[in-house]
Amino acid sequence: MLVLMIDGTILNLAIPSLITELGATPADIQWILDAYVLVFAGLLLTAGSLSDRFGRRRVLIIGLAVFGAASLAAVLATEPWQVVAARAAMGVGGSLIMPSTLSILMTTFAEDERRTAMAAWATVSMVGIVAGPTLGGFLLEHYWWGSVFLLNIPVAALAIAAALVLMPETTGEQRPVDIIGVTLSILALGATVFVIIEREWNIAMIALAIAAALGFVVWEARSDHPMLPLGVFAHRDFTGTALTLLLMVFGMGAVMLILTQYLQFVLGYSPMRAGLALLPYAIAAAICNGLGATLGKKISNKALIVSGLLVMAAAFAVLAIGESYPWILASMLIMGAGGGLAGPAAYASIMNAIPLEHAGVGSAMNDTLQQVGMAISIAVLGSVLAGVFTDNMPTDIPSAARESIGAAFALGYMEPAKEAFTAAMSAGAWISAGFSVAAALLGLALLRTRRPEPAPADEEVEIEAV
Repeated sequence: MLVLMIDGTILNLAIPSLITELGATPADIQWILDAYVLVFAGLLLTAGSLSDRFGRRRVLIIGLAVFGAASLAAVLATEPWQVVAARAAMGVGGSLIMPSTLSILMTTFAEDERRTAMAAWATVSMVGIVAGPTLGGFLLEHYWWGSVFLLNIPVAALAIAAALVLMPETTGEQRPVDIIGVTLSILALGATVFVIIEREWNIAMIALAIAAALGFVVWEARSDHPMLPLGVFAHRDFTGTALTLLLMVFGMGAVMLILTQYLQFVLGYSPMRAGLALLPYAIAAAICNGLGATLGKKISNKALIVSGLLVMAAAFAVLAIGESYPWILASMLIMGAGGGLAGPAAYASIMNAIPLEHAGVGSAMNDTLQQVGMAISIAVLGSVLAGVFTDNMPTDIPSAARESIGAAFALGYMEPAKEAFTAAMSAGAWISAGFSVAAALLGLALLRTRRPEPAPADEEVEIEAV
């Protein structure tokens, strides 16, 4: 989890450097971000299913190796398209890593320990958010943009060593690999994310996404050994939390992309200072993850999810009305608190509805929802930001300067670009606030109020000895 979070936060921080040093265009930046998401989301269900079948630790280690090798390729890249290709390969590695992390927690820890374990899992992601900008900012100030990917390599190597020494192997039901289900899921998810990323009415891809999704549902319903047990969708808590989580991620998916550019371009922070400026968000989220896990032993998941989402909506409202760093700081602290309340409860609600023998694919389903939401967020909010930015730029300046803040700075139109980007960030924050409220209302309507019940003291989880 740490290596994935470090990579994500570092890349956001490196966007201005990619624009200025590598000569990346806005379209290049979009694909550097989205190539990873496209491959990652398309392969998640497949990777989760394979981890259940062949061993979650084994798949995790393979994913870490692929991720580290792809990071080395990114370090050596000299053209934007090479970075895009490396990011796609990193998506392959990430799709193998991510489902295994949560499924290993589910199968290793007893039920009364899982919420705390998942809170620790979420906290480690916050540590990545802390380490990524801080170390990445230092590298960007002293070295070239490609150095940010160097951090992934030793972290991946350390994770492989730790997995081999510390982690038991766990497997699910030893059923045959569902080749048809695998193929249909990759086509459905890949085509869906592609349409979202392209933001165009690509009729062929839309038709492929719909046909593959329908084919997947029909096949899985009839298969004797489905890769995704469709019965979990009859579980109200699973479906309600899944839809709520999708809206939540959509609302907050692009926030770091917005803030890293705002801090560096508008407020004039160096990469290192921008990284340090984001630390309060990670610290608040890490602290409140622990608080959320503790409260989850006494308060229902529904109450925590709904209240956390409303707190996050308030955080986006603060971001929308403020322009200076104190307003951003207040927003990040509130946002971290809201995410800490809602996150562990949402993960626990989804994963507790999944049979343990399907923990890998269940974890992948959770991850898929987040990645699809992230892709939608980057695509839609990215379009909103670009549109508002262009509309607020003077009409008598070159069209290139009206396309992005990086281009405007390169052409010397700094002051109007700062004002336009501030307006764009405010618009994006209001949209995120609206989706957070919508997610809270959806959770209020769909989720059931259940007080936590203590797990039996003698419950054990079987794992395969290695």
